[in-house]
Amino acid sequence: MPAQPAFEGGRNIAMKVPAHHYDATVQFYRDTLRLPVLAQFAPNVVFAFGANQLWIDRVPGAGQTELWLEMETAEPEAAADWLAEQGLTRCDEAEPLPEGFRGRWISSPAGVVHLVRAAQS
Repeated sequence: MPAQPAFEGGRNIAMKVPAHHYDATVQFYRDTLRLPVLAQFAPNVVFAFGANQLWIDRVPGAGQTELWLEMETAEPEAAADWLAEQGLTRCDEAEPLPEGFRGRWISSPAGVVHLVRAAQS
């Protein structure tokens, strides 16, 4: 049985929003809550969310909003073994990752997508 690696929350939170809710959602965070806009990567907007970054991603064809979380670990390969041992589902088809990226997508038992990646220094 693999040893349990240490995990901690990453700084990125992604909200995958259906196209029909996208404009109102961005307006809520930008104009109602007045969160600072950090970047815009059409059609996505990144807001400062305390110590985190909240990515609002427009997803055509989606029926409901999903929240995706980022986790970091110093041992991504050991983490992959540990998570597999715990029966968690890999879902690498969720979104392409760059070639050579040290991480993978998993799903929690509740269906929340997590990016488990190598800790950034």
